[in-house]
Amino acid sequence: MTSPEQIQPPINHSRLVWSMGFTQILAWGTTYYLPAVLAAPIATETGWSITSVVGGLSWGLLVAGGSSPAIGRQIDRHGGRSVLATSSLLLALGLLLMGLASTLAIYYLAWTLIGVAMAAGLYDAAFSTLGRLFGEGARPSITMLTLLGGFASTIAWPLIAGLESLGGWRNACFVLATAHLLVGLPIHLLFIPGSKTKPPVPEPREKSEPRSKASHHLFLLMGAMLTMQALVVSGISVHLLNILKQVGITAATALAIGMVIGPAQVVARAAEFSVGKNLHPTWSARAGVLLCLIGLGLLIPGLPWLAFVAIALYGAGNGILTIARGTLPLALFGTHGYGARMGLLARPVLVAQACGPIAAAFVLEQAGASVLIGLMCCCLTLCLIATWRLPIAHKPE
Repeated sequence: MTSPEQIQPPINHSRLVWSMGFTQILAWGTTYYLPAVLAAPIATETGWSITSVVGGLSWGLLVAGGSSPAIGRQIDRHGGRSVLATSSLLLALGLLLMGLASTLAIYYLAWTLIGVAMAAGLYDAAFSTLGRLFGEGARPSITMLTLLGGFASTIAWPLIAGLESLGGWRNACFVLATAHLLVGLPIHLLFIPGSKTKPPVPEPREKSEPRSKASHHLFLLMGAMLTMQALVVSGISVHLLNILKQVGITAATALAIGMVIGPAQVVARAAEFSVGKNLHPTWSARAGVLLCLIGLGLLIPGLPWLAFVAIALYGAGNGILTIARGTLPLALFGTHGYGARMGLLARPVLVAQACGPIAAAFVLEQAGASVLIGLMCCCLTLCLIATWRLPIAHKPE
């Protein structure tokens, strides 16, 4: 059935995606990537442990996971403009509260607000918005959005570091909160098409979930694959430098190797946008998991030149899988209930992102980098097997 937005005047795809790409950079940079820059200054000034400070992000991810299904259903019913605009308001409020925090309780309350905003404003909500606007033709827009979002850390880290060096971490939070109010919020309200009418029949929750037994099993398989992949990626994102050092690579070389991930992700997403756009998302997912698996496996020998190749392959695979996270549900289940389905998928993925670094730290401390890499390769092998059980045709409800 045609959604309300689809019967509105034609949408300027390029303007929409570029504007959403800008707000994705702003949202990712001030949430997921924020502790990398501000955790140490916050811990130094307040006296809180670095673990407690970084734990705010894990708590925010858990809150986001709990909020995602309801947010997905909201997008299905009313469109994404109001949801994304609300995320800008919540991010502004959360960052303001963080800048004012004098106790850990207030700091974690700030992350609670930010967690809800993450569910309402990061990729899952953005993908759901594009899916509702463009239906099964949303894949190029989703790919382009992730291509732009891939620059979040590249832009945000030096910008936030500059703000912190000029006025301290609290003022940096205030400036970022203002950016969400004066930049992010207007972009969401002005450039994202709204829904002038509601769907003719409200969709109850059960209609937004896979209904047949086969569809249910397929949904669980896809969710398990994406969750396990998120567990690996979150662990690598936090502990890569320590892993490289433990396999015998010097700190300076390890840092240079780590910097390869971002460009590799962007290149892979560009290739997906141009060359891989005619491939079914299942094939893209298979390729992404395989590249990640080969990349991590090549880290085991501890050879610096090979590690550069390994991380480039891993980054490329992760870049492709970010796109597949939005395009697979659309291709396999169609547009009906896409937002709710994305919300349901986001819950275990976000929980995995919260728990992955903790689990990886435990294995790294107790058994070492080689064992951790081996376990991650086992997880990715299971993911690869799962992708070969996914169909390459639309699965009717």
